[in-house]
Amino acid sequence: MSLLYACSSNPGKLREFTFTAHRTVAGEFRIEPLPRLSEITPPAEDGATYQENAAIKALYYSGFSDDLVFADDSGLEVDALHGAPGIHSARFAGPHATGAQNNTLLLSKLAGITQRRARFVTAISLAQKGKILQTTVGTAEGEILATPRGHLGFGYDALFLFPPLGRTFAELEDTEKFAVSARGEAFRRLLNLLSHPQP
Repeated sequence: MSLLYACSSNPGKLREFTFTAHRTVAGEFRIEPLPRLSEITPPAEDGATYQENAAIKALYYSGFSDDLVFADDSGLEVDALHGAPGIHSARFAGPHATGAQNNTLLLSKLAGITQRRARFVTAISLAQKGKILQTTVGTAEGEILATPRGHLGFGYDALFLFPPLGRTFAELEDTEKFAVSARGEAFRRLLNLLSHPQP
């Protein structure tokens, strides 16, 4: 069994990574948070894309372990806002904004707009000893509701309607959400690349 260190302390992300690994490769990989992650000063995420930010984090944290580490960067892209909040999703309402503040700002910017198509995007980079080994991307298409629905999930989940299931991400149990989320898709792709390396 191979060990992969996740460069995140977000419990929702860690559950999704662990669930995806178990469902995708039947225990071939063990997912754990990077040791002493809370004691490490995080790097500046100043990339222009999800891929760049994921790579910045993966390269940086690979300096704290000889094992494989991976980092993700995710965001919500709303067509009517020209792709915003995008890479600034977590800081949409300010550097220390809460999820509720970000949601409130999003709804205010979409007031009166009927075309509310949106997508979640996740990029995941795998690194070891200062070298990027793989980067994968996943997406989940949906639309933004006028009012939140559901109490599960985090971030923009309660506003993000996933049409194939007719529910928001905040109305989906973990197993349902992880099967269709952008993060789950990106991580499945990464694990499949690791499980079936190209010659």
